[in-house]
Amino acid sequence: MAAGRDRAVCLLRQLQRAACRCPTHSHTYSQVPERATLRNTDYAFEMAISNIRYGEGVTKEIGMDLQNLGAKRVCLMTDRNLSQLPPVDAVLNSLTKSGINFQMYDNVRVEPTDQSFLDAVEFAKKGEFDAYVAVGGGSVIDTCKAANLYASSPMSDFLDYVNAPIGKGKAVTVSLKPLIAVPTTAGTGSETTGVAIFDFKELKVKTGIASRAIKPTLGIIDPLHTLSMPERIVANSGFDVLCHALESYTALPYKMRSPCPSNPINRPAYQGSNPISDVWALHALRIVAKYLKRAIRNPEDREARANMHLASAFAGIGFGNAGVHLCHGMSYPISGLVKTYKPKDYNVDHSLVPHGLSVVLTSPAVFAFTAQVHPERHLEAAEILGADIRTARIKDAGLILADTLRKFLFDLNVDDGLAAIGYSKADIPALVKGTLPQERVTKLSPRPQTEEDLSALFEASMKLY
Repeated sequence: MAAGRDRAVCLLRQLQRAACRCPTHSHTYSQVPERATLRNTDYAFEMAISNIRYGEGVTKEIGMDLQNLGAKRVCLMTDRNLSQLPPVDAVLNSLTKSGINFQMYDNVRVEPTDQSFLDAVEFAKKGEFDAYVAVGGGSVIDTCKAANLYASSPMSDFLDYVNAPIGKGKAVTVSLKPLIAVPTTAGTGSETTGVAIFDFKELKVKTGIASRAIKPTLGIIDPLHTLSMPERIVANSGFDVLCHALESYTALPYKMRSPCPSNPINRPAYQGSNPISDVWALHALRIVAKYLKRAIRNPEDREARANMHLASAFAGIGFGNAGVHLCHGMSYPISGLVKTYKPKDYNVDHSLVPHGLSVVLTSPAVFAFTAQVHPERHLEAAEILGADIRTARIKDAGLILADTLRKFLFDLNVDDGLAAIGYSKADIPALVKGTLPQERVTKLSPRPQTEEDLSALFEASMKLY
């Protein structure tokens, strides 16, 4: 009996060795033991992006898209400034031509708050919409994502889906309505991501909602919409693209992120740098290096503005799956604790630090700090941005990238550090306190940081030049 069993085992081994190794035809995968579902660090990443449609004038197709979706009651979201400008006119013309029934909400706040999100949510709940169109920058698209989410989950408390530790960070398990995003800035990449950011006024910090479930169904990238952007809005939007690309490329690798989820639904949207996000981040960075200065300096440079519009989406695909880290984590209290600063070219009635500006002001200090880990990536980024690295030492990668960024920002007349927008050393403890809850992104820094490290980074960012 034992001899028969041995012969059977021997035969099975011979069959296995002779089996086709092609994954399509082979069944030998059944011999591989199942990977443990719980480990300290993750072993996988996944890519989730919206469908993207690009082309000059492609906005005219939105009405047909909504017809194809069978939409009967559409919510069009924008802000008051945009409601009078060509991008919204183009959408309205398309909706009217296709006979789409819609209601417009134009009360979106630039740099939204928890209350402005709730106002939009209330409008969405009352409207009982079966599709959404967001026309604007990240503020509009993020607000529309939140409205869609909470209108689709009407019994949920607002903090249920807000990122921990400020909120409960619950997984989104409800089905949302279709959302078409029409970005009018070249910066946030929000048309590609499952992230919605807002100011939580009670704590005076930015936080957000992060779930693949809230990403738009379709992003309409129409470069005609960027032609009306004023200079500083182009600049600050572009700085967001710059930091999205730099941070996602230098983020903690996905295999080093912990914990490994016990269920894939709990795998975060921001997973750490990975081979696919790297491709998009580097491509976006090359476009920024070539076209951002041109796009800022010449509003008639259609090639530059169109390419920056694409770079925003490319970087969004990268960071939307890899994540960002310290520049963004530190930017949230910089925006949330704003005092009296009002930027040029922004038609708002409240103090405001534009998101891209709040992110880029700490970038020289941040990358000088993080370059101790994966310095070769920091040096590669510096070279893409124009640094001559032929005689550079790898240990100097952080300083080289920091100096390259300072020169880049100086050439574009960026405010000279945090002090220029109203902060002083006395504000550093509050800025650090506002950064600590941003673990969703700060934990993706390749180099861990203490409160003392954060204090030093804020202090180093008070003056850039």
